Amino acid sequence: YLRTFIYPFFTRGRPFPLQLLFFGMLFCIYNGFLQGYYLIYCAEYPNDWCTDIRFTSGLLLFLLGMGINIHSDLLLRQLRKPGEVTYKIPQGGLFTYVSGANYFGEIVEWFGFAIATWSLPAFAFALFTLCCIGPRAYHHHRYYLKTFTDYPKSRKALIPFVF
Repeated sequence: YLRTFIYPFFTRGRPFPLQLLFFGMLFCIYNGFLQGYYLIYCAEYPNDWCTDIRFTSGLLLFLLGMGINIHSDLLLRQLRKPGEVTYKIPQGGLFTYVSGANYFGEIVEWFGFAIATWSLPAFAFALFTLCCIGPRAYHHHRYYLKTFTDYPKSRKALIPFVF
């Protein structure tokens, strides 16, 4: 939701298509409804759920992913000066290891949420997130390798040291 409602106001460069914003908002509203409906009306958690290893590990993963996502977006926003639209090589944070550090953070975030809630709709959304933005990270990585001759060859596309 951060990416849909807040991030576009901090980006610099080319204008963001209004139609894309509308469909992104529509998807987030529908997904939020499904997640909320399941958690309110379908999920049953024991009284000690907050101490369950699934909840605590999922919450830690969610917070770690959110931190990576926010930090990576901050680094990306600082790449361009006002009015610039050219691509630059992201540096620092997890960008040292992967081209799609912001995507990696978002995927970790939603898998953490899925583990913490232990719900089918949350796992479905986490998998959907992986399937949608995983390929984007791969294509960004290929673009960077083709465009920048000085792009770090040791960087992976999405998962540090692996892919």
